[in-house]
Amino acid sequence: MISIIIPSLNEEERLRSCLEAFKQNNDIPEIIIADGGSSDRTIEIAEGFQDVKVVRAGKGRGLQMNAGAFSAKGDILLFLHADTLLQEGWSQAIEGALKDSAVVGGAFTFAINNPGKKYRMIEEWVKLRCLLFRLPYGDQGIFVKRDIFKEIGGYKNIPLMEDVDLIERMKARGSIAILGTRVLTSERRWLKKGLLYTAAVNQLIMLLYRIGVSPHKLAKIYYR
Repeated sequence: MISIIIPSLNEEERLRSCLEAFKQNNDIPEIIIADGGSSDRTIEIAEGFQDVKVVRAGKGRGLQMNAGAFSAKGDILLFLHADTLLQEGWSQAIEGALKDSAVVGGAFTFAINNPGKKYRMIEEWVKLRCLLFRLPYGDQGIFVKRDIFKEIGGYKNIPLMEDVDLIERMKARGSIAILGTRVLTSERRWLKKGLLYTAAVNQLIMLLYRIGVSPHKLAKIYYR
């Protein structure tokens, strides 16, 4: 069984669409909302869906996703952002990839939920990054075998790069699969500060992370 863990913090505008996508695709897995202290209608919306479980955790994606994973029953864990929509065939794609015993986990093909041509450039860059380095980010929906997740200690409690850190530790245990099935993620990050600025900051953050700058310092740059 696949357990989906969705970290949330004031996601009332996006969460409903994310959860409704499961009904539309007739895929009803175990769904866990790991909330970090929302003050809007996020929890109310989540509890309005049958069979959606809400767990409360401290603020921070690492803490929230670990809390969700701890309460999950599935042997496969899928960590999904609240502004990301799964597409038809997602569960079959995960199960197919994990039939290869060398594969410990992976992610979907990244796509932005906006028809604008400029967003295709971002998608192509992500595709190249995944092809060259097998390095998906959290907005691609990271999945992992439950036993592997437990063995490597889950997510670290760091304010940024927790997804990259997890993938790097997964790589030490086996192969990372990048599925052909897409996930659609919101364009809100690029709309907020502009496509070029956001892309440049993302690359700067990764460069600084690679040379050893701490995630705590990186978070101050990323979230300013």
